[in-house]
Amino acid sequence: MARTNFDQLLQAGCHFGHLKRKWNPAMAPYIYTERNGIHIIDLHKTVAKIDEAADALKQIAKSGKKVLFVATKKQTKEVIAEKAASINMPYVIERWPGGMLTNFPTIRKAVKKMANIDKLMNDGTYGNLSKRELLQITRQRAKLEKNLGSIADLTRLPSALFVVDVLKENIAVREANRLGIPVFGIVDTNSDPNNIDFVIPANDDAKDSVEVILNACCAAIAEGIEERKAEKADEKAADAQEEEEEEAKPKRARRARKDADAPAEATAPAAEEEAPAAE
Repeated sequence: MARTNFDQLLQAGCHFGHLKRKWNPAMAPYIYTERNGIHIIDLHKTVAKIDEAADALKQIAKSGKKVLFVATKKQTKEVIAEKAASINMPYVIERWPGGMLTNFPTIRKAVKKMANIDKLMNDGTYGNLSKRELLQITRQRAKLEKNLGSIADLTRLPSALFVVDVLKENIAVREANRLGIPVFGIVDTNSDPNNIDFVIPANDDAKDSVEVILNACCAAIAEGIEERKAEKADEKAADAQEEEEEEAKPKRARRARKDADAPAEATAPAAEEEAPAAE
């Protein structure tokens, strides 16, 4: 069953592309027609591509890996932050930190620095600092939180990138391509889909358009997470059952030996009673 349908995408305005003069010829397979100088995206292909991307995202989540969501456009920031946070995935909605993927250890150092500032503030170490020094540290902490707070839990490279507007986030896409990280992207008619592993042709400027696509993809990720939890619970139950069976084996063996010894003990008195009768 499709995760979205033609009517949903049409109502959200996913079919509106850019002006004809701004188009990228590589997007020709996904364009249905041109109307009033604006390209119209083929939503039947969009439905199929959303399903394809959702299934792949579900498998990534099911394997316990992370998907990094990237969208720094003003109109899509809130949507990305809300949807990614709801499924406990990292996201970037401010300026993309150059080298975030290709120079990941340096980014991790900045995140650790933020954690160290929090620790030192809580234990009173900064209590003896002057107001000016404390203000500088507080500002530094706020800047780190703004840029890196949403990826504080990302301890290793993500297994996939989900990008809204691959043209604007071209640096993130190039870094992911360089490291072989698969890229899922909402691609408009002015963008190049060749560097995107899972192309979702749609309007990447409208909030409703991005939201309807994210709903389908995030729902798939949530399904993958739930299936992983269920599998872990089943494995845990199976392990517990095996342990119980292992513990029960010695008990059964002792009981079997006891039952085997019982008849011999029972026949001994009978033999003693028959002895006087023979005399």
